[in-house]
Parts: sequence; structure tokens; C-alpha cells
Amino acid sequence: MASDNRIGPPSFGSERDMLRAFLDYHRATLAMKCEGLTDEELRQQSMPPSTLSLLGLVRHMAEVERAWFRRVFEDNDVPMVWSDEIDFQAAYDASASTRDEAFAAWEAEVESSRRIEREAESLEQAGYQPRWGEEVSLRMVMIHVLLEYGRHNGHADFLREGVDGTVGA
Repeated sequence: MASDNRIGPPSFGSERDMLRAFLDYHRATLAMKCEGLTDEELRQQSMPPSTLSLLGLVRHMAEVERAWFRRVFEDNDVPMVWSDEIDFQAAYDASASTRDEAFAAWEAEVESSRRIEREAESLEQAGYQPRWGEEVSLRMVMIHVLLEYGRHNGHADFLREGVDGTVGA
């Protein structure tokens, strides 16, 4: 794994700045866990019956970013990246995917999410979560996505160790 170039979140700041910084830190963590690996290594699955892989996690997080930012705050009907039925599990099937394809989709969704967050007037900005059928705040969305990254970066730790023995932050 390459050197750790992540920017750590600040110890002090506004709620919005802290949420933004922690999200970016976790996004950078997922990217770091995938650094230096081939497509084949990124597709390496954990242990049966799981089909989880690092590339699958990147694909899944592209869906998470889209579902929680674009679909909530811009277009409730925008199609998902990897499935027609809003099936988050479909993203885990990375058997035919490549690093370039998965990272291009994920990075595009991250940039869209950052833009939506920057353009929002406050953390109280309301959006409509179509899967739940209710309004949610930008604060709730940022916290939810941050928790998704935290959970899946834990998976990424184990997956990376299984690929080449690399452990650490």
C-alpha cells in the first residue's frame, strides 16, 4: 500500500466542516486501501459464500453516494449506477469490472455529492428520500454516508489484508 496521503479531520471546527472533513477522510481511506493493486487483486473475494471484494466496495459506495446525495437532493428518479432496481447488492458483483470503470463512477459520484453539499445553504437543507418516502436533512444524509464509509472501510481493512497481507490505517 502506498504512503498515507490522507488529510486528517481537524480537531475543531463547525459541524459542517467536521462532517465534510470526516467524509473526505473516509473516502480517501477507501481509495488508499485499493492503491497499488491490480484489477484481479481488487476483484479478489473474501471467503465463501461472500462475494465481497475491494472493487465491489468501490462500486457499492458509488451507489451509496448517488442514492443519498443525487437521488435525495436533485433527481429522485436518476437511475442507479449498477442496477435498475435500486439493488445495492448488485454493485458487489465486480467480476467483470475494472479499476478504471469502478473508480470513474465512484469519483464522479463523490464530486457530485461534494457539489450538492457545497451548494446547500445549511445542514437543515431538506431532500426527499424516495426509498423511505420522507424528507431528510443534509445533516442526516452526511452522517448516514459517513457511517456507511466507516462500516465498509472496516471490510476494506480485512479484504486488503487477505489480498497481500497489508494492514494498518
